[in-house]
Amino acid sequence: MTSTDDSESSQRIEPGSARLPPAPWPASATDVSVDANATAARIITSLNQALSAKNYRAVADLFVEDGFWRDHLAVSWDLRTLQGRAKIQSFLETKCNLTSVEIDSSTNLRKPQVASFSPIEDVKGIYFFITVATSHGSGRGVVHLVQQPDNNEWKFWTIFTVLDEVNGHEEPLGPRRSKGVQHGGLPGRKNWLAKRQHETEFIDSEPAVLIIGAGQAGLTAAARLKMLNIPTLIIDRHPTVGDSWRKRYDQLVLHDPVWYDHLPYLDFPLWWPVFTPKDKIADWFESYAKLLELDVWMSSELTSSAYDTTTNNWTVTITRTNTNTTRTLHPRHIIQATGHSGPKNLPSIPGMATFTGSTLCHSSDFPGAQALPPNTTTTTKSAIVVGACNSAHDICQDYHEHGYSVTMIQRSSTCVLTSAAALKLVVGPLYSESGPPVEDADLLVWGWPTRILKTVQADLTKLQVAHDAVLLSGLEKAGFKLDRGVDDGGIFTKYLQRGGGYYIDVGTSQLIVDGKIKVKQGVEITEVLPRGVKFADGTELEADEIVFATGYANMRTQARMIFGDAVADRVGDVWGYDEEGEMRTIWTKSGHPGLWFHGGNLALCRYYSRVLALQILADLKGLDK
Repeated sequence: MTSTDDSESSQRIEPGSARLPPAPWPASATDVSVDANATAARIITSLNQALSAKNYRAVADLFVEDGFWRDHLAVSWDLRTLQGRAKIQSFLETKCNLTSVEIDSSTNLRKPQVASFSPIEDVKGIYFFITVATSHGSGRGVVHLVQQPDNNEWKFWTIFTVLDEVNGHEEPLGPRRSKGVQHGGLPGRKNWLAKRQHETEFIDSEPAVLIIGAGQAGLTAAARLKMLNIPTLIIDRHPTVGDSWRKRYDQLVLHDPVWYDHLPYLDFPLWWPVFTPKDKIADWFESYAKLLELDVWMSSELTSSAYDTTTNNWTVTITRTNTNTTRTLHPRHIIQATGHSGPKNLPSIPGMATFTGSTLCHSSDFPGAQALPPNTTTTTKSAIVVGACNSAHDICQDYHEHGYSVTMIQRSSTCVLTSAAALKLVVGPLYSESGPPVEDADLLVWGWPTRILKTVQADLTKLQVAHDAVLLSGLEKAGFKLDRGVDDGGIFTKYLQRGGGYYIDVGTSQLIVDGKIKVKQGVEITEVLPRGVKFADGTELEADEIVFATGYANMRTQARMIFGDAVADRVGDVWGYDEEGEMRTIWTKSGHPGLWFHGGNLALCRYYSRVLALQILADLKGLDK
């Protein structure tokens, strides 16, 4: 599989987002026998002395010229990545909440050590974990040191700092857990169930935060806010928690492994399957909401909203169809957690209304392939699936398994990797059965500034392409167009910069190679016929069923549908990188006061839910002023 050039669709990113090039690897250390502990101690001592003296020029001088400082709420109450000494100095001089940094040697993984930064290049340096103290709380981080080739001096290449806890608002975990009961003669004392029913209904109180959506984003945000003692209500239009997964197509299974998908505070059990079926994850979400005592109103929708700039509160009306009631509430914050994308993107093609087959729908409405009548020999049903990413592949495989003749319409190119390669090379180095604790793994991943993360992912993609060479060659021979993602960064960067365009193979690719699923590539559908489609090249293809696996619109589009133009016009586009390499609008200030976006896969929701919750806490307590 050859690399793609900038003109091809593989390089397409979210409109308006920044195209950040991968960072070059630094020169490898020449002294790999260096005392890593002593070297780390010297530079951290110098850092603390400079921070104590507020000598931010001296802090910046501890970095290589093009070094990085990535910060999530520890230095400031923003998500920032600064590259270069001048920008780092200016960032710290604007407002620095960081007071001290200490080396974390509590485990072998965390302690200072000489290590290779690249999975394929000879780039050695020193890395270690840190703990940080700020004027508001405490956190953690990761440091990478490199040795200067001209004088052998060790300097910071990257520092990552992230706030974990705010003083006075520590999470009630371990020794801080609640007693769970009030002993003694208290007249009118409610038992636990009665208290929960009272709390969930907000009978004599109001939530400070309203979350729209009870999928992984809504649940993880609510869990984090619950631990911060911030009253939070989730609403969702479905009848039951988990229905956003439960009601999708029959064969849907998570393509990410279980070690990557743990939710905050409650890991999946040790016997949980590596890949979770949709109904199983739906049941887990339902249990998660109950076990963490999250306040959820199902069969409920936001029917009106207005933001008061005088009180800095929302006034919202919630219609509850299961109780035939409405409630007016006044939350200070609303989190839109309706999926990292927006509404379904179903194209409007001439002739769609004339289709006489049994199914024409978007993949989100696909009910699953229906078994053909027994002893079907002369007539085989045919299906067309428009799209070539995860959902399209799953649906094609479902059709094939039910005896259909199925054709995938691939309009551009797709980044494909096998599940085995994902487990071994892309996710496996950090998230695996024998891997580090998931929070340490998260710290190592997000501790890389985006430009370096892209470099790491490009190296991993080279390994993945070599691992999958036979299958990828077979796909190309079958007429399936492949790419390696934006800047050859593979699936990870394609997801973060575009939100799609990839497939983790769980069987469909071999069916394409073997000709059991046909592919028509690079041609747009110009017309839907009563029993098929017509293409721009003039060819036609018959079909009894057509499914459009054509993705979703931006979350901002969904915000416009929920809150109206006045609100949506103030928020930025969601997803893709800003100029510093942080994600746009999501998990950070949206552009409209009191409105936040939260979404992504389970791993993203796990990490960023804390980042989001702490920003809301800072606003409620006036810490970010």
